[in-house]
Amino acid sequence: MTSDTDILALVHLLRGQGLRISFAESCTGGMASEMLTSIPGVSDVFLGSAVTYSNESKEAILGVSHDTLVEHGAVSEECAREMALGSLKAYGSDVAVSVTGIAGPDGATYDKPVGLVYIAATNGKDFICSANRFFGDRHDVRLASVNAMFRDAIRLIGGF
Repeated sequence: MTSDTDILALVHLLRGQGLRISFAESCTGGMASEMLTSIPGVSDVFLGSAVTYSNESKEAILGVSHDTLVEHGAVSEECAREMALGSLKAYGSDVAVSVTGIAGPDGATYDKPVGLVYIAATNGKDFICSANRFFGDRHDVRLASVNAMFRDAIRLIGGF
């Protein structure tokens, strides 16, 4: 489970540096946003999240290239990078974090197993991208993905 300490650490870093964050969520379906908004007063650092579950919404809302989706797929570092940049642009945030993956139990292929999740965090100049393999049921994969999103955001901002 995501610890309140991790969430509070992220909010503290954002406030301390005067930064605002946004998300682009696919396989987590808004779970990261729900957890972050459980902190009272977080609206001073959190602008919003685009839950773009389908490829069509990734293209239309976040500006993910159709060519990226055809060539690399929605579950790829390339897609995660474009999702993060799209969130940054859509919300005018200072930092954006995206997540895309296969939470299961269906949707896997030989090359992309259940639990494969890509996360990208960016400030528009720098990127932290991670390819992750999480195990457990659908809820476990989604929760581990959110944990990794917060971890990568903290790393990007410079907290750890």
